[in-house]
Amino acid sequence: MKKYFVSSAGRLRLYAFLEGVSLLVLVFIAMPVKYLMQDPTWVQVIGPIHGALFLLFVFGAITVGVEEKWKFWRTTWIVLLASFIPFGTFYIDWKILRHLQQPA
Repeated sequence: MKKYFVSSAGRLRLYAFLEGVSLLVLVFIAMPVKYLMQDPTWVQVIGPIHGALFLLFVFGAITVGVEEKWKFWRTTWIVLLASFIPFGTFYIDWKILRHLQQPA
């Protein structure tokens, strides 16, 4: 677990996981409860948490993009776009981010 806190790439992987989970909870639990049961409580609780995690993910992705010298329109943009798609951050973590932490 310590490996997720010692580098920007590790923190981005942690942000990606948390942001992805919060998006799934918001889309697949909170929103149906709000509209099917007329109870907005879940959205009022999860929404701001997801928003904060989303901002952490965006700032983390830009930071890692600059550190890794990613091409903005090729890699950074794809990583940022993944945060709008359910399960997108998990795919990006598996496809791109996990390779950043492998020992040299």
